[in-house]
Amino acid sequence: MADEPTAPDQQSPAGAPAEQAAVDRRWRLMASSAVGIFVVVGAIIGFVLIPAGQRENAHLSMDSAMRRAAGLEAGSPAQPQPAAATNALPVSQVSWDPAIMQHLAASNTERGEKLAGEVCAACHGDKGLSQTATTPSLAGQTSYAIYKQLHDYRTGARVNDQMTGVAQSLEVGDLASIAAYYAAAGEQYAAIGRRDLSGEPEIIKLVWEGDTKRRIPACMSCHTNGVGGPIETPALLGQNREYMVAQLNAYADKSRKNDVYGRMRDISRRLTPDEREKLARYLQGTL
Repeated sequence: MADEPTAPDQQSPAGAPAEQAAVDRRWRLMASSAVGIFVVVGAIIGFVLIPAGQRENAHLSMDSAMRRAAGLEAGSPAQPQPAAATNALPVSQVSWDPAIMQHLAASNTERGEKLAGEVCAACHGDKGLSQTATTPSLAGQTSYAIYKQLHDYRTGARVNDQMTGVAQSLEVGDLASIAAYYAAAGEQYAAIGRRDLSGEPEIIKLVWEGDTKRRIPACMSCHTNGVGGPIETPALLGQNREYMVAQLNAYADKSRKNDVYGRMRDISRRLTPDEREKLARYLQGTL
């Protein structure tokens, strides 16, 4: 008896492996094609488009580059500040390059002595001992401390009607000569104002220990020569009280802004007006 054909749903799956292989090949080809496309696109971006953009930027004209740096072209990170923000005093621009450092350390101060006698001695004294309460004494200061303030007057970072004109009339080298002269001439007064620990305890603590709760460092951690503070830091012992009070108040109300990193502005505003007055009296030696 002849075999009867089986129903479709009863057929043997003998051909299934061949059909499955065909399907698998089709998916492998599609996956390989997709990967190939991504590789080609990535190569075009990495090796053609990006280098082309870099070459274009690299060939900017010198005039265009300078204009961008000066903020004269759109898109520059150095765009001028809004008009409302340009009224603030500029910060200190002093720099300690090797030539200036060598000049400040020079022992030959003949040029500085001549300029000091002609320009500075009338107010600051021959040896830097001021006889006017509102004029700072230069005796006992380092050449770096004196030069920094003169330089700030010259650039406008610090403003005083008289000192601005004086500093701007002199060359930078002349400022260094004057600073070196006064540092040498007044070196014998470096210990002026030293005192025993007498006075109001809270003021003595501010001077020698500071106040950690208010984040106020000790005055003497920076403001005496040889303690390792910033190179431009002035010595305060023996300085005129009126002058110191005026400067502390100017820092506190931010009318004086030539302190590097805003150190003194931050410290002064944490002090009360009474503390500023008493600190100045103690440092001068009159408390």
